[in-house]
Amino acid sequence: MLLRMVTALMIVAGTAPAQEANIDNGRDTYLYFCAECHGKDAAGIGPIAEMLAFEPPELIGLSERNNGIFPTLYVATQIDGRARSVGHGDMPIFGWSLDSEKQVPIKLENGQILMVTQHLLELLAYLESIQVKPSK
Repeated sequence: MLLRMVTALMIVAGTAPAQEANIDNGRDTYLYFCAECHGKDAAGIGPIAEMLAFEPPELIGLSERNNGIFPTLYVATQIDGRARSVGHGDMPIFGWSLDSEKQVPIKLENGQILMVTQHLLELLAYLESIQVKPSK
């Protein structure tokens, strides 16, 4: 019964509109948690990158490497620790740092819904906003 109610609420709520994701807040979160490894410009060359066992990937080409589609599920689950990929290196899990009481649904590229915190939603929105345009 509870599952049906939650499902119905998610259908009624739909996905979080883009305007609910404050990109400036996402940028601040990025600069606080991510820039030391991935660089202020997300090019993968942050101040401590050379000290890591693995080179941090650049984050501005995520969409380009995914056929022009921002890989929301992959990025979200790498950041919050729900999925760890082999070879991901020293990437810390930031789920606890981005925790908040407000959970929001986001629609993934495959049409599924993923619940994330407001902080993670804003970080994802920022990362999506800085993607390089695919070269033709």
